[in-house]
Amino acid sequence: MSLKVTINGKVYEAQSGEYILDVCRRNDIYVPTLCHHDGLPGLGSCRLCVVEINEGGSNKVVVSCVYPLNCDCKIYTDSEKIIGIQRTILSMLKARAPDCEEIIFLCLHYGVRDDGRFSALQKSFTSSCILCGLCAQACASLGSGATACCAISTTGRGTEKKVSTPYDESSADCIGCASCASVCPVSAIECTEANGKRSIWERDFSLVNCASCGKSFATSEEYALSLKKAAAQDSGTSEGLLMLCDICKRKKAPILSRQPLERGSKGYFILKDSNQRFAGFTEEREYFHIKISMIFFIIQLGYNLQVNNHLIFYIH
Repeated sequence: MSLKVTINGKVYEAQSGEYILDVCRRNDIYVPTLCHHDGLPGLGSCRLCVVEINEGGSNKVVVSCVYPLNCDCKIYTDSEKIIGIQRTILSMLKARAPDCEEIIFLCLHYGVRDDGRFSALQKSFTSSCILCGLCAQACASLGSGATACCAISTTGRGTEKKVSTPYDESSADCIGCASCASVCPVSAIECTEANGKRSIWERDFSLVNCASCGKSFATSEEYALSLKKAAAQDSGTSEGLLMLCDICKRKKAPILSRQPLERGSKGYFILKDSNQRFAGFTEEREYFHIKISMIFFIIQLGYNLQVNNHLIFYIH
C-alpha cells in the first residue's frame, strides 16, 4: 500500500512496512548511522538515526532504521529535539572511540563540543568498540555462524559488556573471514595480513591465492566452508570457480544473454571436464557461430539452462 509521508515539510511516497531510514535515503535525506549496514538487518543499537514522527496527532522519537511505516505521517529528521539527542549520543560515542574518524566527522557536523561531561566515562573504556553488534551479526549470517556456531558474540553485562570469543579464548569456530572487521564502523577489530597469513581474534590463518590473478582472497578455512556450502546447496558450483577472487569472478563468470552474440565480439568461454563441471576459462577470443544443442550450467545464476543453436555463456 502506498503512503504519503511528509519529511521536513516535503511530501514523499513510501510503501507500507518500509523503514523510515530507507525512505529517507531513497530521497537523499541525510540521517546519520553507525550500526546500520545495507547487507544486514537493522539493529538500532547506536540510536544516531533517531527521528521525530507524528502519527495520529502525537509526536514521539523513534529509531528510523527499525521503525516501519504503516500510515500517513509527518517526520522530522532535524528538529531541535532530534539534534539535541544526537549531540548527546555523539558525545558519549566520542568518549568511547575518540580516534574514530567517522565519529569525529559527525561531531564536527553536528557542532558537538567537548565539555568534559563524559571524561570520567572515557577512562573506564579499554576498547574503542561502541557495542553496535554489527560484527556479531555479520559472523552469525556471513561467517562461521552461517553453518556452525558463531565465533564471536556480546558477553558480560553493564559496564563489563563487550564483544569477544567464548571465554576470551581463540575460537575453533572462527574461519578468519574478517566479515566482523569489515563491517565494524570504528575499526575496533584488529585484523592484519602479512606473509600469506591473516591474524584476527588471536588466531593466524593461512591465505588462499586466486587461481587467476594470484592475489590472496580468503583463508583456508573460509574456502573450505565455501566448498561445504556449495555441496550442501547442490548448486553445481565447482571448486575451480570458488578458487577465484571476487574481481576475477566478475570478469569471467558468465551471465544470461537473451540475444545471440554478434560475430567478432570478444569474451571468455567456459572449459568443462568430462563430467561437465567447470574446469577453467579460455583466453579472451572472438565469438563464432556454433550450431549445437547442449546443457550448460550458468554458474552465476545457479541453475541449468537449455541452450540451443548459440553458446551464450559469455561475458567480458
